[in-house]
Amino acid sequence: MKLLVINPNISADVTRLIEAEARRSTRPGTELTMATAPFGVAYIETRAEAQIGGYAAMQVAAEAHAEHDAVVVAAFGDPGLTALREILPIPVVGMTEAALVSACQQGSRFSVIAISQRIQAWYRETIAAYGFAERLASIRALDEPLAHIGHVQEDQGERLVALAERAVADDGADVLILAGAPLAGLARTVAHRLPVPALDGVTCALHQAQAMVDLAPTAPSGGSFAAPPTKDCRGLTDALSRLVGRQPLATQGA
Repeated sequence: MKLLVINPNISADVTRLIEAEARRSTRPGTELTMATAPFGVAYIETRAEAQIGGYAAMQVAAEAHAEHDAVVVAAFGDPGLTALREILPIPVVGMTEAALVSACQQGSRFSVIAISQRIQAWYRETIAAYGFAERLASIRALDEPLAHIGHVQEDQGERLVALAERAVADDGADVLILAGAPLAGLARTVAHRLPVPALDGVTCALHQAQAMVDLAPTAPSGGSFAAPPTKDCRGLTDALSRLVGRQPLATQGA
């Protein structure tokens, strides 16, 4: 089994964190291909940045999905997830959806621990779009600038644990989601210090991606996730044009 794991942010340090946690979650025989967005921002906090990250993830996936069995979108908020499901012939799993589903299998209400205050609006909208708003106990987030996104665990680890403890004590969380690719691996490190289960989106996504491959779903020929109609494209990479427009190279750009 081969999985393509995409970091929709441009931070190579964050990709290394994702990879370290992803490799702890793979079965024997599962191979990983790691990819970092070729353009965009260091970490996604806003709706606009999520749109850019989604486009970057689509471009990477279009160019690299061949010979892989599934794709993982490794950013909380799942930029580009549903679009990728619509155009790719293989399963696509996102960190957020995977973590939310896993959280709801372990408790009635969950809280999200995040790396910035600004990120909360986008997270709430994403959680609501997945249909889990009523299960959300709270989002608690750091409230100071991040000096280096790849070192947030070392720099802010104790504050993140304190936020998690407050989410349980004050907000009634049964499960905690330590959100965002920069926190990959933190749940595994601090789980013994917390009074309820703590989930890592990378871990959840890797396990679910492998399960999806095992399920061997057929590509839909109907419904809203069927392949898009053929149409002309302009300004896209050849690989993305072939997926989005279903056009042979000779007619692209018309």
